[in-house]
Amino acid sequence: MTRTISAPSAGCAPARPPARSLLAGAAAAGPLFLGAGLMQGLTRDGFDFTRNALSQLSLGDLGWIQVAAFLLTGVLLLAGAAGTGRALRDTPGGTWAPRLIGVFGGSFLLAGVFTADPGAGFPAGAPEARAVSPSVHGAVHMFSGMVGYLALCAAFLVLARHFAAQGRRGWAVASRIAPAAVLAGFAGSSVGVLAFTVGAGLGLLWLTAVTARLMAAAPPAGR
Repeated sequence: MTRTISAPSAGCAPARPPARSLLAGAAAAGPLFLGAGLMQGLTRDGFDFTRNALSQLSLGDLGWIQVAAFLLTGVLLLAGAAGTGRALRDTPGGTWAPRLIGVFGGSFLLAGVFTADPGAGFPAGAPEARAVSPSVHGAVHMFSGMVGYLALCAAFLVLARHFAAQGRRGWAVASRIAPAAVLAGFAGSSVGVLAFTVGAGLGLLWLTAVTARLMAAAPPAGR
């Protein structure tokens, strides 16, 4: 007597999250991170947006809030990277844009684990001067941020190619301008930390915009 074992049908395979749901992660990441930083910056004693970077909110008794914001943002960005890969499959930019956004997401996870150094009067009791020689964890934090934002700038340029191929000239031009704005903010950090914050914020907000555009173009779940 023989037994026939039938292979599981395709309908029994676990359903993968649709591209729109994953893209929503990247769309939400920027507002979540910037909103958490703004609320904390306005309420935590000693924090000054003109002297302190948002990363320093990971320090002190309430630092766990910003650490959680870093980690959650990283997870959302990684989900968005997967969604970008599905939305751009077999199109210009479909290979490198999700990979670069994934690197950006990973940089937030690393920055959440390795916190910034104290300085410029924050947290309470820290030296008034900015840290000159970073600690090991501070150096890893800065390096991860640098690599992450360079990857994001590259992702924007790749997405510009995608939008140009789709005939969306305005989106393509803006995606080429955004990296210049981000890097200009970073270059201005030598004069004031607020320029760095603005540059980083612009990068996150433009990522929100382009992923929202990709969400609108992605087919609904089940199609």
